[in-house]
Amino acid sequence: MGYTLNFAAVWRSFDDLLLGLALSLALAFGAILIGAVIGLCTAFGLISRNGLIKRPAGAYVSIIRNTPILVLVLFTYFALPQWGLRLGKIESFVFTLALYSGAYLAEVFRAGLLSIPAGLREAGLAIGLTEMQIRTSIIAPLMFRNILPSLSSTIISLLKDTSLAAAIAVPELTFETRKINVETFRVIETWMVASCLYVFTCSILAALMRIVERRLALPR
Repeated sequence: MGYTLNFAAVWRSFDDLLLGLALSLALAFGAILIGAVIGLCTAFGLISRNGLIKRPAGAYVSIIRNTPILVLVLFTYFALPQWGLRLGKIESFVFTLALYSGAYLAEVFRAGLLSIPAGLREAGLAIGLTEMQIRTSIIAPLMFRNILPSLSSTIISLLKDTSLAAAIAVPELTFETRKINVETFRVIETWMVASCLYVFTCSILAALMRIVERRLALPR
């Protein structure tokens, strides 16, 4: 028996898909903002000469990067409440995704920090800047320019990773798609539209990040 494509049922629920996509974007950007802070602090820990700082930072990166994100999501939502740490579905997922992105961004930031010539720090000290001023006014801006391509890839990956929030019933795009699929039994059409929304959104983000890269590129 042939399968006839019929998108009518999907279009009737298209607003739900757009709302799910909006939540996916909010989850991704919330996680990247928190994860960037975690990653930057961890990156400074990774390049620290103090073992009491470097070892815990390295352990965090190693544990998170070697644990499947779905396991982390389920652990945060189902296991932490057993210890009295109960979070809502959205808060739990953003917290998990932020920890996950922080571990990957730590390596990105570490590479960016190591790409900065040591002479810049010495020059900053020579003109009377404090270590904090050197990091915020000299090192951080240059590092940000160097890591933009990697940062762009991380942001796009995080948007796709938000699909795992469906595992704990967060009503993002994948959850809404699965819901419409169950209600209409239009398997191909539903997932085809959802895939197009993901591809379109990721393409727009990639184009925007390329524009930012060109604007902030150092003259050669």
